[in-house]
Amino acid sequence: MHHQLKLLKSLLLITLVFLCTCQSVYASSALDEFEQVMEQHKGKIVYVDFWASWCVPCRKSFPWMNAMQAKHQKDGLVVLSINLDAQAELAEKFLQQTPANFAIIYDAKGSLAKKFKLKGMPSSYLFNRQGKLISAHNGFNGAKQQKYQQEIEKALAQ
Repeated sequence: MHHQLKLLKSLLLITLVFLCTCQSVYASSALDEFEQVMEQHKGKIVYVDFWASWCVPCRKSFPWMNAMQAKHQKDGLVVLSINLDAQAELAEKFLQQTPANFAIIYDAKGSLAKKFKLKGMPSSYLFNRQGKLISAHNGFNGAKQQKYQQEIEKALAQ
């Protein structure tokens, strides 16, 4: 009886450790996910874009980001987008109409938006190969698109 109780306690302890370990992996926040992605892409130029389904200029920026990713991926460009919709269904509907060929992190609680002190939508941030922020922008239109593209190409050339 004593042996069974000891075995049961051991199994319970192992199960608790396993549950705690797994929970921390699956319950990672958008902040943790962002840091992991940035770590994975050290040595690359990372263009981070904040968007939401209600953002009209975002519908124009997505095709451009897809094109930039396709054109410069081999040179080391990574496009990473962060969705701020409170409801995932709204983001999914947007993505059906405006597909994304790049990674998306869902930040429904806005923890990344707070970290970046977001001022408007869309907002974009460019990081160099050392992971240092080299530019930040609000909005998206034809003139801004040219400026962003020049900054990306300059960073890739360095």
